[in-house]
Amino acid sequence: LVVVWGMINHSEFSCEPIRLRMCQDLPYNTTFMPNLLNHYDQQTAALAMEPFHPMVNLVCSADLRMFLCALYAPVCTVYGQVSMPCRSLCQRAKDECHKLMEVFGVAWPDDMECSRFPDCDEPYPRPEDLLTSSDPTDQSSMTVQRDYGFWCPRELKVDPDLGYTFIGKKDCSAPCPSMFFNQQELTFIRYFIGVVSIACLSATLFTFLTFLIDVTRFRYPERPIIFYAVCYVMVSLVFFLGFLLEDRVACNAVSPAQFRASTITQGSHNKVCTLFFMVLYFFTMAGSVWWVILTITWFLAAVPKWGSEAIEKKALLFHAVAWGLPGALTVTLLALNKIEGDGISGVCFIGLYDIDALRWFVLAPLCLNVAVGVSLLLVGIVALNRVRMEIPLEKENQTKLVKFMIRMGVFSVLYLVPLLTVIGCYLYEHTYRSIWETTWIEENCRHHHIPCPYKVEQTSRPAMVLFLIKYLMMLVVGIPSVFWVGSKKTCFEWASFLHGRRRKDGVNESRQVLQEQPDFAQSLLREPNTPIVRKSRGTSTQGTSTHASSTHLAVLDDLDEPVRSHHGPPTSTRSKASSVHSKASYHGSLKSMTSCTEERSFHGSMPRLDHPLSAHSSLHQIDSHSRHGSQRDVSEAPPTLITHGTTGSDSQAAENDGTSA
Repeated sequence: LVVVWGMINHSEFSCEPIRLRMCQDLPYNTTFMPNLLNHYDQQTAALAMEPFHPMVNLVCSADLRMFLCALYAPVCTVYGQVSMPCRSLCQRAKDECHKLMEVFGVAWPDDMECSRFPDCDEPYPRPEDLLTSSDPTDQSSMTVQRDYGFWCPRELKVDPDLGYTFIGKKDCSAPCPSMFFNQQELTFIRYFIGVVSIACLSATLFTFLTFLIDVTRFRYPERPIIFYAVCYVMVSLVFFLGFLLEDRVACNAVSPAQFRASTITQGSHNKVCTLFFMVLYFFTMAGSVWWVILTITWFLAAVPKWGSEAIEKKALLFHAVAWGLPGALTVTLLALNKIEGDGISGVCFIGLYDIDALRWFVLAPLCLNVAVGVSLLLVGIVALNRVRMEIPLEKENQTKLVKFMIRMGVFSVLYLVPLLTVIGCYLYEHTYRSIWETTWIEENCRHHHIPCPYKVEQTSRPAMVLFLIKYLMMLVVGIPSVFWVGSKKTCFEWASFLHGRRRKDGVNESRQVLQEQPDFAQSLLREPNTPIVRKSRGTSTQGTSTHASSTHLAVLDDLDEPVRSHHGPPTSTRSKASSVHSKASYHGSLKSMTSCTEERSFHGSMPRLDHPLSAHSSLHQIDSHSRHGSQRDVSEAPPTLITHGTTGSDSQAAENDGTSA
């Protein structure tokens, strides 16, 4: 195959004087490159001929020297023709020198097998070859120069079983630690990544620990922020480990058996590198998906007015999507063997040298997530603003709603700006990588003895500051989770936790603001003359439900499900059914009852007008006729509180915080 390749392409190469020491004083003095063994220049051919020097010096065969020169420095003949040695010449050299080669531990190469050459018995070179190659200057004037393309240097060649690829050449690997930056620049970048990874790890770990202190504080729609923080805990941890290990994972150490030089790790043969890739890629993609789910939950809370319970019913679906899609992508990349070591940061990722993997497995998912998340976010903000402008809210609740909108907007900006910057850096690498590689070849071709690029029109090296920005934004994107948990309430919870006290908290403020919005569906379905009664802190509620119309229908399905109070017997309805019943009672007795007041006894009893539940007192029931026929005067009953669909335990929690569940 090599010989045929040389015959086809011989017309595109120039004749040049022979400079090989072994092939001096031959009947011909010009040759062409690449030769029949695919050596692109004479220096590379000389290195390949070194093992045969002892046999030539000892003259084991009179034909060996001529046969070797016929392959390594063939005679330059008429363009389009290649003169090859005869099979008989090859066979005599092999038979006469075979034993001596065994003594020196040299094997006869496969690409020099005698069966590859024509079956003839003529001397080399032939007389006609010498006649056409007498004037090398005339031949050189007919040369057609071209770009030889990238030839993998001998130092970067690896075992074919590993499946490496570098600049389109198989069985070749990129130099390590970096082909673009010197050692001083690499040291600065690594320490920079180490500092930023520690900051991100601290911030995201603080967010997750705050959640563990009080897991009931962050419910949907805020709960995805916690899983988002967990994802970037793992991302920052991998980058920190890469900083500690430097290039011991991302690079292959020099070994006589496999690697002639330090090269970038590719594929899954390095177990630690594979583990780094799986954790980093999986949690990077999962963090992006959790942000999209966060915008979905905000959309459900703002537009169709879903409550926390309704959104939580979709939690299993959210987890399946957030962990399933990144898992499928990770397994696909493992099957395609697309893992690549990053000699700069010390981790393993994809798309560092493979442009196609960067395009389809990094840029495409991130851009899709940004498009979906931003669309849902804008729709949710517009819906909340419309509620604020069109529906009359109490001044306190309107202020809370504005604050919640500001928090949601600021958090999203703090996430989107770093993510869009990372996407921009990836696009920058995607656009200029081929130019950087051509520049590297031109600067190192003579050092590695490979062909230099032909007519390079543009050279460029990557800017170190853009790589710094890329790594910074890959880690900073996890820090905004602290913004959401940063409040006085968090400080009080940590103070209580550190002092060994657990503080029972009420309803989360931002979630309460969402649920305190009047329901459009219920406001349209209510009676024309029925006033709107909204909840507020410290007061009882009697009017509209905090759930959306969709969850309101779900309440009707649960009317027959029993519920048990903290100390009392099971009642006939759940708390949501109580809410529906209390609303019906309210509309039915609007003329006779002008207000419902709350009176707390010394022991904290809270009897209810209908189906009363109490956590601290006995069960009271107001009925017109008792089982024994006795009547009780309703006026003697203690003042009652109409709650809004809570059990006894929930009523006590609402009593402690001055809010209704």
